[in-house]
Amino acid sequence: MTDKVHHIMGLSGGKDSAALAILLRDRLPDVEYFFCDTGAELPETYEFLSKLEAYFGKRIHRLGSGRDFDHWLDVYRGSLPSPQMRWCTRQMKIKPLEDWIAESFGTDRVISYVAIRADEPHREGYLSTKSNVEVRYPLREEGIDKEGVMKILAEAGVGLPAYYEWRTRSGCFFCFFQRKAEWVGLAERHPDLFEQAVAYEQKVGKNHAQHGMQGRDFTWSQGETLVELIGRRDEIMAKHDVAMARASKSRRNIPLIEILSEALDDEDDTLACQVCNL
Repeated sequence: MTDKVHHIMGLSGGKDSAALAILLRDRLPDVEYFFCDTGAELPETYEFLSKLEAYFGKRIHRLGSGRDFDHWLDVYRGSLPSPQMRWCTRQMKIKPLEDWIAESFGTDRVISYVAIRADEPHREGYLSTKSNVEVRYPLREEGIDKEGVMKILAEAGVGLPAYYEWRTRSGCFFCFFQRKAEWVGLAERHPDLFEQAVAYEQKVGKNHAQHGMQGRDFTWSQGETLVELIGRRDEIMAKHDVAMARASKSRRNIPLIEILSEALDDEDDTLACQVCNL
């Protein structure tokens, strides 16, 4: 390992990583920002990243595996990624990052800054297997919680990505960590992307049936296909509206994103991907 030190920070297209990037801007003018791009991100995510590039006046490195989702789906024999088998994160996020670090910095010391907040005591970011990479958590170390993140974004005038109107996590449009109400939001705002997600389910389901693969998951949302889910749209949104009203009543005068976050957590508190959703 050499004495040279490189500072890197991953942007997910979410509020926490954007706030951390703003915090580091003046402290570390040589920090290099990166984004692991699966090619299946929401349009709002790409728009927000472009906004951040303009704000920082520097390019965000776009890292990719060089292969699209369909390629990796074939490699994994038609098995959709799931909380139990997150091959999408491994192949389309982690490996491209590790390759970029190795190719760009060799054995130089690398400090990676991860946007995990002070009010997330049980959450851990991805820890590199490379001995020359050190991980730091400035938000946690400085006691910055969700309210602090929102303050940083507001004072910088950066704001929030548009998908926060209906979804609280960044990531692929077909991310299996989406809650039921978020799937409905995708169908309403990006029907073409929703139909692509449906097509993946139907392709995988048909393949499993042809090969007699019983008991294997082939749905994005636990327990039902997306066609079944959207058929329950009114039921899902009625439950969501009740949760939103309850969250709004319990904590008045808070931003809509906070109400949405609490309502969705009330409906489903599944832990999101540790790499994609910051």
